[in-house]
Amino acid sequence: MTVRDRLEATRADITTLGVDAIVNAANTGLIPGGGVDGAIRRAAGPDLTKETARIVRCPTGGAVITGGYALPARHVIHTAAPIWGDGQHGDVQKALLGSCYTSVLRLADQHRIHTIAFPAIGTGIYGWPSELAAKIAFDAVVSHLRASKTQRRVIFCCFNDEDRARYQALIDTLTD
Repeated sequence: MTVRDRLEATRADITTLGVDAIVNAANTGLIPGGGVDGAIRRAAGPDLTKETARIVRCPTGGAVITGGYALPARHVIHTAAPIWGDGQHGDVQKALLGSCYTSVLRLADQHRIHTIAFPAIGTGIYGWPSELAAKIAFDAVVSHLRASKTQRRVIFCCFNDEDRARYQALIDTLTD
């Protein structure tokens, strides 16, 4: 199976996907928030927030794993993106955003997670431009998939058709 065969771009509510894990765009304190985090916590139920409270922290660019509770997904992997609007838009910030994806996928490998769905990490309240964030995400995921056979399906789960088309165009560039 090629890397391209293992990638998918879809427009969907990430909380409805029946995959091994969904990814949460969290904050470093794992404190309940809005956007993707709020939607995931509402769908998962209060036990998710109880578990994240015990974990306490997720470093920027890092990842932590919890149960999925009332979600169709067995796990939630939380990652914290760097904030775009903090005046540091250089290589360090881009590397930290890419690290969100690689940290999640390494943790997924450790837990034998074969199917996983990512939202567009960092593009909400953290302010990352969608096109740049998609390219960073895509490059990090493809690099991981070329080195690891654990994930059979990685879904870029998009909130709108424009983002879905952006990820699909990136997938369509792959020849392997």
